[in-house]
Amino acid sequence: MFKKRSIIALLIISVLLIASLSGCGTQPKDEAPAAPAAPAASDDGGETTSTPEDSGKDYKIVLLLPGPINDQGWNATAYEGLQMVEKDLGIKMEYIESVQQADFEAVFTDYGSRGYDLVFAHGTQFYDAAVNVGPQFPDTFYMVINSEEGQEPNVGGIGVREWEGGYIAGIIAAMNTDTKKMGAIGSFPFPVIAGTLDAFEAAAQRIDPEIQVTKTYVNSWEDIQKGKETALAMAEAGSDVIFCSANEVGLGSIEASKTKGVKAVGYISPQNEVAPGTVLSSVTYNTPGLFKGTVQQLIDGELKPEGVSLGWADGVLDMQWTDDIGQDVKDAVYEAIEELKAGKIENPYKGE
Repeated sequence: MFKKRSIIALLIISVLLIASLSGCGTQPKDEAPAAPAAPAASDDGGETTSTPEDSGKDYKIVLLLPGPINDQGWNATAYEGLQMVEKDLGIKMEYIESVQQADFEAVFTDYGSRGYDLVFAHGTQFYDAAVNVGPQFPDTFYMVINSEEGQEPNVGGIGVREWEGGYIAGIIAAMNTDTKKMGAIGSFPFPVIAGTLDAFEAAAQRIDPEIQVTKTYVNSWEDIQKGKETALAMAEAGSDVIFCSANEVGLGSIEASKTKGVKAVGYISPQNEVAPGTVLSSVTYNTPGLFKGTVQQLIDGELKPEGVSLGWADGVLDMQWTDDIGQDVKDAVYEAIEELKAGKIENPYKGE
């Protein structure tokens, strides 16, 4: 069922490049965005994208989320992907919100036993459960978003190089601090999250080596109050820019930033309007295209049990600017993005 190809990321990347043109791109102010690659043509001159009607199959697909779809962040972007799949491919996906870690294997087992074709798990924390359950249901493909790993016969991963987003957030923050003290909040000290916070710090100190970054993990994805309390403590200790990579927790950190009159950097989804005047700008993910690309691979029989790693060079990350940001900051950000695309900046995370 899952035809192997040598390059799993090609379709996903092409979808992302097209999807990214609908938002604010990462091009400099006066530079026109690059045109997307033209789709392959069929014999009659049309596009070769296949649909469920072409295959005569009704697909059973479900999306498992670690939090609610109204978190204005990680889970909200996944729900946008579900909507894109329905609109563009004509496939209705089911979804479950706030799946708890203790239930991961049971939920995977349930959908495998019911013969689902594809189970999306939105977060690297789902990976261990997927590889434990996956072999029991070889006709169900388990795709873990934000994991760069995969495993035979039916577990794949689409990893976002979050540290690249954290790096850009660090530049924005560093060019907007007066106290030279900043706060960075993470959910859990997983490598992907720790790497994001380390990159935030590295980029900030690239701008000014005297900048100090306080890093704290709240051990939660959804505790908004904990995010608020943590950010309040950081602000009271002198941090005047706060960054958070912890899903719904980030809403609490933005609320605290507004209360204390300090700044915040939005992350994952456009959060500029969560607190106008507080959120400097947002580093965002073009997550919906990941879902559409994966479902298209399912239709075409091209899913492969491997992991891929995507970043700025693949169109997965983007910028949503506010009017509060000057051209000097944008220029510094665009310069760093080009360096990231060219592989000139290394991931600063070195592990424990």
